[in-house]
Amino acid sequence: MGGGVVSATSYGLGLVTGGGDLSWALGLGISLFALIAAIGSVARPQEGDRVTRQARLWSLQHPWKFSLLPAGIAAVLDYPVQLVLDGEGVFGAAVDSVWHGALVYLIAGILTLTMKGRAQSAR
Repeated sequence: MGGGVVSATSYGLGLVTGGGDLSWALGLGISLFALIAAIGSVARPQEGDRVTRQARLWSLQHPWKFSLLPAGIAAVLDYPVQLVLDGEGVFGAAVDSVWHGALVYLIAGILTLTMKGRAQSAR
């Protein structure tokens, strides 16, 4: 929901100011969607069943490995948007989507790393 709201707001503000770019707004929404899902999945390591708690604790103990998943999701979901709406071709769309995935990887890794203290307190 957060990604959709940000995407619509970004595109709407772009239209009002005269520079609305639908592919950029959708890419921003996809990236934010992946980040919200990543942080939401590790936010409460003490809750859930045993397997869920173990997965969350592993994610907090290995933030850079964990961040590969939301980055990959963002890149894969962003590729068709860039390919169809941006008109840069196959390789240009791939570069744009990998770039968005790399930003999601960096931000999710840093945010998960800052939450690492929860992993030690949950034991």
